Amino acid sequence: MTEIATFHDLKGASVFITGGGSGIGASLTDGFLAQGAKVAFIGRSDATDFVAEMEKKHGVKPLFIQGDITDTDVLTAAINTSSEAHGPITCLVNNAANDKRHSTEEVDSEFFDWMMAINLKAYFFACQAVVPQMKEAGFGSIINFSSISYMMGNAGYPLYTAANSGINGMTRSLAREFGPDKIRVNALAPGWVLTQKQKDMWVTEEGLAAHLDRQCLKDTLDPDDIINGVLFLASKTSKMMTGQALVIDGGVVVTG
Repeated sequence: MTEIATFHDLKGASVFITGGGSGIGASLTDGFLAQGAKVAFIGRSDATDFVAEMEKKHGVKPLFIQGDITDTDVLTAAINTSSEAHGPITCLVNNAANDKRHSTEEVDSEFFDWMMAINLKAYFFACQAVVPQMKEAGFGSIINFSSISYMMGNAGYPLYTAANSGINGMTRSLAREFGPDKIRVNALAPGWVLTQKQKDMWVTEEGLAAHLDRQCLKDTLDPDDIINGVLFLASKTSKMMTGQALVIDGGVVVTG
C-alpha cells in the first residue's frame, strides 16, 4: 500500500468493514489502520494470519469477527461487538460481495435468495444496525460498494448486476432519509480490480486485453487503487457529499 494522503479526522475513528480480511477489503483494513482508525471486520474465512500481519505492520490489531453476513443476526451481533470494543461506529464500509457467474436459465429460487442475501440484503441490514450508533455519535459515513458491471450492462451474472443497481438506489434513499442526522451515504463502484480471486477464477489474457482497451487509463486496477477513494468518502473532507456514486475504474464508464 502506498500512502498518498492523510485524513486526520479518521485517527481514532470506529470503522466496520464487511469482508475486511481479503481482496479489496484487506487493503481497506490496511488503509484505515494506517490512518490510525480503530478497525473491526467480519469475514467467513479465518483471518488470523492477516490480523497478525496488520499488527506487525501497524502495531495494533484489527478486530476480526468470524461470521457469515448472510445471517442477519450474526451480522448485527458483529456490529454490536465492534461498537463495544471501539465505540459507536462512525464509518461503515459494505464491501463483501460475490460475483459468481451464472446464466439466467440456471437460476433457481435458492440461488436467487443467496445472491440477494450476500449482495444486497446484508448491505441494508448493516446500514440499519449502524444508524443508531451514528446518530449517537452525531455523524457518520456509510460507503456501499457497488460495481460498474450494471452500468455496462454486462452479461454472465444478472443477479449480481441487479443487486449492484439496487445498492445504488438504496444508497440514494438512505442518504435522503438520514441526511438530517448528518449521516452520509455514498456508493463506490470499482472497475475490474485484479484481486487474487479474480486472477484465479476469471482473468484471461484475451478478456483483460479487451477490458483495458475500454479503459481511458491503460493500467490495470489493483485493490490499493480503491483505498484513497474510500478514505475520502469516510473522512469529513467529503462532508457535503452524499447520495453519490464514486466510480474508480480507469475510465470505462462515464457518469453525470
